[in-house]
Amino acid sequence: MEAYRYPQPMASEITPRSYFLSRRTLIAGAAGSMLAVGHTDQTAQAAAGHAGGEAGWPAPEKPTPRNDVTQYNNFYEFGTDKSDPAELSGAFKPLPWSVQVDGMVDNPRIWPLEDLTRQFGQEERLYRMRCVEAWSMVIPWNGFPLAAMLKAAGPKIGARYVAFTSVFRPSEMPGQRGGLFALKWPYVEGLRLDEAMHPLTLLATGVYGEALPAQNGAPIRLVVPWKYGFKGIKSITRITVTDRQPPTSWNLMAPEEYGFYANVNPAVDHPRWSQGSEQVIGEGSLFRTARKPTQLFNGYAEQVADLYQGMDLRKDF
Repeated sequence: MEAYRYPQPMASEITPRSYFLSRRTLIAGAAGSMLAVGHTDQTAQAAAGHAGGEAGWPAPEKPTPRNDVTQYNNFYEFGTDKSDPAELSGAFKPLPWSVQVDGMVDNPRIWPLEDLTRQFGQEERLYRMRCVEAWSMVIPWNGFPLAAMLKAAGPKIGARYVAFTSVFRPSEMPGQRGGLFALKWPYVEGLRLDEAMHPLTLLATGVYGEALPAQNGAPIRLVVPWKYGFKGIKSITRITVTDRQPPTSWNLMAPEEYGFYANVNPAVDHPRWSQGSEQVIGEGSLFRTARKPTQLFNGYAEQVADLYQGMDLRKDF
């Protein structure tokens, strides 16, 4: 059966709904609170220095206004419009929560969310986020490195991939009641093990110093800043270490459009639109949208390009 093709996003669909939120608090946070709490991994510290400064993991850009980040979302479990996640997620219950870690690990277990945050702490990281629809934000996440959790689980020899599964609650998530094209629920994603262990890869539990809202993936989600945003699976319930490349939701639906890797690459266009530039959400005006050139690996090439040495990035897109 031919994969469903949804329409190319129009400029009107990706224009931010509000620019009036004061940015003083966010800018102050970007300048002064990029702190790494309890994180001592030397590789991560070295990467942090490359990521934009001595004070942690800041992107050079200022944060996107909070109102845009929390009101302009793709979270199809709640609906297909950008406003649906915020408007239709009121019935979702993010607590209590636990994450099952299993597969090829020495220490499989079910982690209550509070145990995860207690053991691995919380860091604030200001990351660029690039959507495959050619718009972008800069978001201050709170969370902990996925590598810390995986090290505690102890991947076995021969493990090569990490699979992620999102929550399935049709009674609380109206988009899971058969509404969206050919997407199958629950949403699934995957990374190669070395990508998952990279110090930039984050399990986020908060944004702007507060717990994640439902529309942003409460209570725990994946953030991989050099990949398109759809790789950042939300509301994670299970993490499985495996020796086989796992299925991923958008790749299953339209493999010619959405590859397993989904690395940001301005030289590889989407079949129906250019990836050479991006609309900057939260900037511009009513009459003129702000755009900028897209960077390879979303600007994180110095940190992650070595993961893909010898690969054809047009073939392995």
